[in-house]
Amino acid sequence: MDLNQINKEINNCQTNTELEEIRVKYLGRLGLINQEFSKIKTAANPKAFGQQLNQLKTEVEELIKNQSLIVETSLMTSLPKKENNIFSLPKVGHLHPITQTERQLNEVFRKLGFSIYSGPEIVTDEFNFQRLNVPPNHPARDMQDSIYIKEPDYLLRTQGSTIESQLLVSQKPPIRCAFPCEVFRNEKVNKSNHFVFHHFQAVVVDKGITMKDLIGTMDLMFKTLYGPDVVVRYRCKYYPEVEPGVGPDMQCFNCHGKGCVVCKYAGWIEMGGSGMIHPKVLDMAGIDHHVYSGFAFGMGLDRWAMAQNNITDIRTFMGGNLAYKPNE
Repeated sequence: MDLNQINKEINNCQTNTELEEIRVKYLGRLGLINQEFSKIKTAANPKAFGQQLNQLKTEVEELIKNQSLIVETSLMTSLPKKENNIFSLPKVGHLHPITQTERQLNEVFRKLGFSIYSGPEIVTDEFNFQRLNVPPNHPARDMQDSIYIKEPDYLLRTQGSTIESQLLVSQKPPIRCAFPCEVFRNEKVNKSNHFVFHHFQAVVVDKGITMKDLIGTMDLMFKTLYGPDVVVRYRCKYYPEVEPGVGPDMQCFNCHGKGCVVCKYAGWIEMGGSGMIHPKVLDMAGIDHHVYSGFAFGMGLDRWAMAQNNITDIRTFMGGNLAYKPNE
């Protein structure tokens, strides 16, 4: 099923009625995508086939949702305007800061030729840990303070890399994908940490991918969001799923390197983790690491949004208290 053709049909819709017809055609109980699910049992690789269908369904839902917003906006702007402004509505509210930052990053990566993916929030231990080179009893598991739905097999994803491990199994190289997501850890909530937070993950797998490609991509991302004068440093760090690993830090937006409560008096804010995909991770996904290489990175969307909006307390995003003053 051609996603480009479906996207073209959706973009041609000018009314909600037309969009509903497209939704029923592809996502309805007897829709074309649901019909494809009946073929899973006879597919050569049922697991991969099912994952591809789930991804297609998610993307079609997102395309319809985005077009619905466009249609609604078009309808509002087409209403007749009278001198007393009886037909005009006041501009109240705005998108959540994290949503704004997420959409900015999506646009950056779409221009670079990336596809935007998503994945389930409840995942298995296999994809959250094992396929990321974190076997049972690995010390990295203790650092993530996992929230289990049914121990030890099912848990809330602790990192965006979970989508990466699913993607590597279901797709063949070349791969160039990005995926914003929520992640969950049993964290003590304070100014810089939360038990629900957001990641922006990206993965590239192809022939001849090097560290140069990784650093160049992250530099472009930083400069697009924070301007050409942003100060970034890269430190060698250990992450089980990559080798070598790199930690990008940005000079604190609040104190500009002097040290404050936001950066824990370090002058720098850790913005995420990255590195070249470990050969074991590629091999477990059935990708020959002698032929292909790749990079992956995961960034904390909350901290990116905080830096963009000069928000000094991460609890501001999730609190919902209009009387709460984050700068106190």
